[in-house]
Amino acid sequence: MSPPLNSYTCGEAYRRIDDYLDRELTAEEIGKVEEHLSFCEMCAKEFEFEASVIIAIRVKLQSIAVPSELMSRVSQSLRSIGTS
Repeated sequence: MSPPLNSYTCGEAYRRIDDYLDRELTAEEIGKVEEHLSFCEMCAKEFEFEASVIIAIRVKLQSIAVPSELMSRVSQSLRSIGTS
């Protein structure tokens, strides 16, 4: 299957993989990344690897207890930013 004329190149798709996984792309960009991944096996494999790493990190981070002092400092900082 050959790439559509308006599809991303491998470089363009690769630069957007993190934002794609974080759901920070426009609908058009998401479509172009998905289109590229549908015909480029090399990028699809890289995407699968990147996605597995990000998922593993998210799972690990959810199991880490945040010290209450740190949580208080972050909350206080956020409140002060909101009142500025």
